[in-house]
Amino acid sequence: MTGTTSEELLAAQACLRLLHTARAALSDACEVSPASAATLLAGPIAEADEALRRAGLAGNEAALIDRIYDLSPHPPAIPPAPPAQRSAPTATARSRAREGSAS
Repeated sequence: MTGTTSEELLAAQACLRLLHTARAALSDACEVSPASAATLLAGPIAEADEALRRAGLAGNEAALIDRIYDLSPHPPAIPPAPPAQRSAPTATARSRAREGSAS
């Protein structure tokens, strides 16, 4: 993580819990009424609001998103393909490049 404080981490985790709860509550609108969804989301919304306030992230979505990305594992770097496996430009592309044609 890149300089994330424990309060910011807690806020990011609370927001992720809210997101997962919202997805579950709203995934089948036919089975969950709006009133039921609101009841299910009230607790996670209050928790996320309080955690964001404590972390100083309330109203600062860019910083919040950075903290949420800090929670996820970074994908491994993919090395570039060896030159023999790279696709060569087509003959048409080469001829257009020589002609100076953009089309």
